Amino acid sequence: MTVENAPLDPVSAAIVDCGLVAVLRAPTTDGFAAVADVLIAAGVTALEVTLTSRGALDSIAGLRRQLPDTVMIGAGTVLTEDDAKAAVDAGAAFLVAPVSGLGPQSVPLYPGAFTPTEVYTAQQSGAPIVKLFPAGGLGPGYLKDLRGPLPGVRIMPTGGIGLDDIAKWLAAGAVAVGLGGPLIGDAATGGSLTALAARARHAVDAVTYARS
Repeated sequence: MTVENAPLDPVSAAIVDCGLVAVLRAPTTDGFAAVADVLIAAGVTALEVTLTSRGALDSIAGLRRQLPDTVMIGAGTVLTEDDAKAAVDAGAAFLVAPVSGLGPQSVPLYPGAFTPTEVYTAQQSGAPIVKLFPAGGLGPGYLKDLRGPLPGVRIMPTGGIGLDDIAKWLAAGAVAVGLGGPLIGDAATGGSLTALAARARHAVDAVTYARS
């Protein structure tokens, strides 16, 4: 059985089913609750709160109370074991790191990787999904080439991916994509929630199109 065909844990399976992880990053988390409501109404059901945002742990806990259990709330930019523990204690259902190196966790961990060796090492460590980061400068062709020798690795490209790139990445073999600025824009800092809703619907429609 290949890694790709191996059973996924429920959280990772839900993320793959959605096809998108909305990356919430801002100087503060004050606007994250309103942003989350808009994203979920549009069909985005996996949210990553980056620990570089002031108040991230309180935001994770608040979103967990606010949102239904069908919405996956995770922590991003997890760099240390202390970060991981604090995020899980706050209610994070998954952890995302820009690099590899963290040990096994009590929730799914998606480590960052860039080269074939890093991707393979992350997968061999037991990661259910590997975050290809930063992916924007590589392009979907890189992922297609990577999946030649590594067909069984579930990969989630993140970083610099535009809305119009979603379908291309999924067609190249991504199981999901992580979307930050191109999706969230300035909505978390007072920008238009109406514009956010339109971008979120565009993103969800792109996943549907790619998988149809």
